[in-house]
Amino acid sequence: MKKIALYGFSLFFIAAGIAHFTLESFFLTGMPDWTPFPLAIIYLSGVIEILLAIGLLVKKTRRMTGILTAIFLVLIFPVNIYMALTPENFSLPAYVLWLRLPLQFLFIWWVLKVSKYD
Repeated sequence: MKKIALYGFSLFFIAAGIAHFTLESFFLTGMPDWTPFPLAIIYLSGVIEILLAIGLLVKKTRRMTGILTAIFLVLIFPVNIYMALTPENFSLPAYVLWLRLPLQFLFIWWVLKVSKYD
């Protein structure tokens, strides 16, 4: 079960990383106006997500990558808050954007749990 949870999280993060390149307009609307170089940040965060997912799959780097992934999820949390506060910018219902907030804590727990897997 732990292996499935690990692969599931990694697959989820790879898909999220790829989405930064295929759904860039969605991510652009999630960036506050004051964000410098928003497209570069979107692409960079997509690359980071893919690299973190790969790092989780490597036994030698799994634990440290889990910690780095949790830190990354904390760092992007303000963007999720911004999106929840500006639902008019998105084609998603406002409640979906608000539900993402507690899900972020679930993802942090999930990655810390699966990164302990040997």
